[in-house]
Amino acid sequence: MKRFYQLTIITFTLTLFSCGEIRSYRSIPMGWKNISGSFHKLPEGIRVFSGRNKHIPINAWYVEIDSKNKHLSTEIVVSNDLDRRETPSQFAERMNATVVLNGGYFLMHKIPAEHVGLLMDNDITISKTLRSMLKREERYYLTRSAIGFDYAGQMDIAWIASHNDSIFQWEKPAKNKPDKPVTELNYKNGKYWNVRDAMQAGPVIVSNSRKNITSDEEVFFWSKIPDIHPRTAAGYTKDGKYIFLVVDGRQPDSRGVDLNELSIMMFDLDCVEAINLDGGGSSAIVVNGKLLNKPAGFTTQREVMSAIAVFSE
Repeated sequence: MKRFYQLTIITFTLTLFSCGEIRSYRSIPMGWKNISGSFHKLPEGIRVFSGRNKHIPINAWYVEIDSKNKHLSTEIVVSNDLDRRETPSQFAERMNATVVLNGGYFLMHKIPAEHVGLLMDNDITISKTLRSMLKREERYYLTRSAIGFDYAGQMDIAWIASHNDSIFQWEKPAKNKPDKPVTELNYKNGKYWNVRDAMQAGPVIVSNSRKNITSDEEVFFWSKIPDIHPRTAAGYTKDGKYIFLVVDGRQPDSRGVDLNELSIMMFDLDCVEAINLDGGGSSAIVVNGKLLNKPAGFTTQREVMSAIAVFSE
């Protein structure tokens, strides 16, 4: 009996590993459908789309915001609860926001929650820039990416670091690689990043209208971030449309996507720049008080520290 049990375990293990790595797709047709008509009195300048790829399989939604519409404004918002956590639906109800999606990384075991990297809300710095990271006894200096909105309300995505209480951006990220850390940053090559709201997350997945995943440069290697997960991403198009995307995952009918696949999806939506936000069980998007997706397969939303909110006058 003992030998039978051992053989059973070995057979299961071999079967598990014989499947190999899960395929990463190079093309992800989604058959997007405009479902804006499903929402009562959706403000002009906001459109909602749903898409499905049955082959992979993937379920996803994105909201398109016309940033040129003067009656719409987009901001980064922060929880004001004692534990610094709220669900996207709670953000939407408290702030009377039309659209809310989850934001940046935060430390879930901390009470109150602590943001990972820069978090600014209306010129107030709540969490400072993540300047360096220790991995396998080596320190890597970072220009980890962030999404921000300037004083005119325009979105920007940049690789950033702080120096003397100022935030600088670079045209390219610091060239970190596994076991080859950048040991200092040249601030002479950076430019002042003048934003009102900002939130570090990352990595960048689209830049200069090209698929460009800077996960190694931003020191996401040796982590689970590049793997297949539920996802949230934000970006903007050349004609001034903001794209907020959520992909369901960890479900039989939606496996989630890796960073390469997320990059393809945002590129296919014509993004000039796009950034990966917090994912997994945090991924959620709410429109007119309605939760569009199933966070990690459930209808219950995770409380998060930061979010992106769209308001209509």
